[in-house]
Amino acid sequence: MEIDCLPFRKTGYFSKLICDYIEEKETLTSLYGQFPKLENFERQIREKNANFSVSGRKTLVKSLKAQYEDIKTSSLTSENIQSLHDENTFTVTTGHQLNLFTGPLYFLYKIVSTINLSKVLKETYGDYNFVPVYWMATEDHDFEEINYFNFKGKKIQWNKNASGAVGHLSTEGLDEVFEIFSNTIGGSKNADYLKNLFTEAYLKHKNLTRATRYLANELFKEQGLVIVDGDDHHLKELLVPYIKKDLFEQVSFTSVSKKISEIQQMDPDYGIQVNPREINYFYLKDGTRERIVERDGKFYINDTQLSFTKEELQEELQTYPERFSPNVVARPLYQEVILPNLCYIGGGGELAYWLQLKASFQAMEVLFPILLLRNSVLIITEKQNEKLDKLNVSHEDIFLKRHSLINKKIREVSNIDIDFSPQKKFLEEQFKGLYDLAEQTDKSFLGAVKSQEVKQKKGLDKLEKRLLKAQKRKLEDHVVRLTDIQNQLFPAQSLQERQLNFSELYLEYGEELIPMLLKHLNPLDLNFFVLSIK
Repeated sequence: MEIDCLPFRKTGYFSKLICDYIEEKETLTSLYGQFPKLENFERQIREKNANFSVSGRKTLVKSLKAQYEDIKTSSLTSENIQSLHDENTFTVTTGHQLNLFTGPLYFLYKIVSTINLSKVLKETYGDYNFVPVYWMATEDHDFEEINYFNFKGKKIQWNKNASGAVGHLSTEGLDEVFEIFSNTIGGSKNADYLKNLFTEAYLKHKNLTRATRYLANELFKEQGLVIVDGDDHHLKELLVPYIKKDLFEQVSFTSVSKKISEIQQMDPDYGIQVNPREINYFYLKDGTRERIVERDGKFYINDTQLSFTKEELQEELQTYPERFSPNVVARPLYQEVILPNLCYIGGGGELAYWLQLKASFQAMEVLFPILLLRNSVLIITEKQNEKLDKLNVSHEDIFLKRHSLINKKIREVSNIDIDFSPQKKFLEEQFKGLYDLAEQTDKSFLGAVKSQEVKQKKGLDKLEKRLLKAQKRKLEDHVVRLTDIQNQLFPAQSLQERQLNFSELYLEYGEELIPMLLKHLNPLDLNFFVLSIK
């Protein structure tokens, strides 16, 4: 195993905001609390302990035990759930949608990062316990985002009419998906394991929440992973005071909107990941999950006939808190209210919206967690390594956009140096003299000199491109091989982890896949990992 690490900025696949954050750009310090360094967790532990109630721990453990009633899990997971009673126990959390069969490969990397950080913290702060948590996004309603996974370039999709929270969806119809997957995957030992895993998860559990809990537990139970479903009456009772502030005082809307304006002033290239609404909760009931909107002092459930006065909505909230479902702005707060959490681990898009939320947490008087970018990984097989070596392509090279990669390698292998940079530099030196001459004689000629310089540079660019194109034709086989290996490692010209499903790698590495990731990934190393199997 050869491990290489590249700065995230060099990969070209991460936003300026995230790159600036992990490089600790000073202008961003107002957007977060503690930076994810090992020594900063001691302060986070003290502050979380002072801000988390004993009664909250009791409710959390009670709900988790009920959620795990029909799940056979490891003794370590059971011990971790029980330990949450203890004031010296804290969580490290990641979250993910209920993607079919885990969806993209980075599902594994999120959880591996979470497990590994929990272990590192235990080694450093031995007087405390640290529990890795996977928060299931059971209340999301974007079915089209989760109803498929990719396998060897093929989209395996669950076609179903769906509405409301995806966690409530019946698994009916997934037998058809299994047939497609089973006929595609082959009959090896590893393929048989994957087929059995799919069957046990999706064909023997009645809804998507239960199926996903089973699946994640099977993959990570030996590591003590605890899986949390926030769609829970007792857990949402803890959230009621904060829901009221959102519904009736618009605390989140006001604070997050102000923070968004500040971020836009910091750098227009940062962009905005999510925008808050005046009310950041949905109403969840009978297969419906619709926004709560307020008009003229009355509260309406969007696209339905339901409406409430303020008093009626307060009573509904007190009686049925489970019917109030947080959106993307409110969900992070919910998580931090019910968990003794120190750190949230997420991808670039997730951390971008978390960085908008600190002011909302302060307004709600809830401690903001440490934010850690999850491990990102490119896995290169032995055969793929051989191809890269033959083409003399480095790990850094393979991240280049296709046009840049091909042009660079064609120049390297060509007998002709098709790079007109020296000629362009020489041309610029010549025109400096012409600019000086025009300045001394008649300044009105400066525009004509500039026009001539631009024209000649464009001519050189055009000639360079034509020669390079001709050379590519001569080296067509090299271009094809470069394109082929980059397509393998960057399917759909995207990161491997955003396209592949874990099943493809499991076919190759079997039960060694997850231990391999746990062994070689360092959650606090803020670089992109390249794991090269030799």
